[in-house]
Amino acid sequence: VLPIGATINMDGTSLYQAVAAVFIAQAFGMDLSFSAQLGIIVTATLASIGSAAVPGAGMVMLVIVLAQAGIPEAGLALIFAVDRPLDMCRTVINVSGDATVSMVVAKSIGKLGEPKVKNWDDNYKS
Repeated sequence: VLPIGATINMDGTSLYQAVAAVFIAQAFGMDLSFSAQLGIIVTATLASIGSAAVPGAGMVMLVIVLAQAGIPEAGLALIFAVDRPLDMCRTVINVSGDATVSMVVAKSIGKLGEPKVKNWDDNYKS
């Protein structure tokens, strides 16, 4: 589950690209129609599936999302300086999503047992 899931399931990257595209459009004073917003969501989702799991790949794929929506790519300069900490946050979301899906799959096929509770005095000998 995890090898292909780690590549395809990039929730943080997809969310970041959609939010960043809307932010850049608002910074340029552009009004996005519902269809443009829907196009951003679809393109960001597909771009996150196709992006490599390396630091900074989200910025490269963001160019595709911006071009699809007709938003100027010059807006990347607005978020480029704060991309490194946001990249770390995206990674946390991506890894949390992978762990959640792994737990759900393991539970659904019966490979996840109940946790073993150990009392603090189990090994105490008097």
